[in-house]
Amino acid sequence: MIAAVAPYSYRYDQPLARYTSFRIGGPADLLVEVNTREALDRLISYCERETIPWLLLGRGTNVLIKDAGIRGVVVQLGPDFNRITVEGVNLRAGAGAPLALVAETAARYGLSGLEFASGIPGSLGGGVYMNAGAYGREMKDVVAGAEVYHLDAGFTNLNREGLALGYRTSSLQQSRGILIEAHLQLTNGDEAAIRAEMKALNGQRREKQPLELPSAGSVFKRPAGAFAGRLIEEAGLKGKTVGRAQVSPKHAGFIVNLGGATAGDVLALIEEVQTEVERCTGYRLEPELRILGGE
Repeated sequence: MIAAVAPYSYRYDQPLARYTSFRIGGPADLLVEVNTREALDRLISYCERETIPWLLLGRGTNVLIKDAGIRGVVVQLGPDFNRITVEGVNLRAGAGAPLALVAETAARYGLSGLEFASGIPGSLGGGVYMNAGAYGREMKDVVAGAEVYHLDAGFTNLNREGLALGYRTSSLQQSRGILIEAHLQLTNGDEAAIRAEMKALNGQRREKQPLELPSAGSVFKRPAGAFAGRLIEEAGLKGKTVGRAQVSPKHAGFIVNLGGATAGDVLALIEEVQTEVERCTGYRLEPELRILGGE
């Protein structure tokens, strides 16, 4: 029935591990790629009308998909949502565009403001959805507005205030809005200086983060007045392993997949870290990554 709604690319019972940076995840009942705004609208409208569960999956870099997978329809945005255009200091990019590519494009045009994002994996849409940030900068520093799809309102434009970007949050998380395109306002700079900063920041990432192993990035939000990785290290959990999931010996804020880890391994390790850190420090760590799927 889905195929009759619009010409989609789709797969039934598709394992999702390959679509996540963790390389973990059970199957989706149906994985659908849409390439136009009309196709997206028709698909979501159909799912809502037929009470079929659905969710949007970007590049899978800040998520953990449970071993049982995801019931219903998993939607991915196709190549037509990857376009990037530049006019003066204004950059527009589709939600599916890799965030690192958006930063590289800005650098090529001598536009400053996205240096911090050059090494962040994932899509622009995911970056805005989570208000991704690093090294003291966040997406909210450069996002001027966005085109968003809501089932009840269709395609609308939101300004910076409407997106309500905060620490790892945005209005999209509460409204189930789908970001279509973001408008970024950057500043003129020197391309050589921009690239030098990007190189330096990416060097720090390689030195301090376990980029050599699959992970979902930082697992826990930063608690007020502290750093999650430091608290985990103070609790003696650096290198702690459950199954094939491990608190990274390189950076305790990361959980890595040593090869063959399950979502169950990761969830058990997260729970153990939360319990032990709270016992040792009094802080209750809150997960930053999105946990998707059923039991």
